Amino acid sequence: MTIKEAQEAVDRWIKEYGVRYFSELTNMAVLTEEVGELARVIARKYGDQSFKEGETDNLGEEMADVLWVLLCLANQTGVDLTEELRKSIEKKTNRDSLRHIHNKKLMA
Repeated sequence: MTIKEAQEAVDRWIKEYGVRYFSELTNMAVLTEEVGELARVIARKYGDQSFKEGETDNLGEEMADVLWVLLCLANQTGVDLTEELRKSIEKKTNRDSLRHIHNKKLMA
């Protein structure tokens, strides 16, 4: 599935099952909540915390939840994430093409 197809799939789902998009402000709050849930799983899986009883290692599910809300925000604000990601990669390549290669902190 491409990013464009993902945006379209989310839009179809919202129109068929979701009644309407939540407001942009609500979705921003939901995105923050979902990022927090992702952070919790990463802290337990890769950090110093352990999973509490009943918690699961649902890393992929939490990442997908973040992506879902981000796709919702893109749809409702008219952002073409495919194009914006292309521009972001180009920007980072132009700005940082040598920066990380010459970063002594990253040398093993």
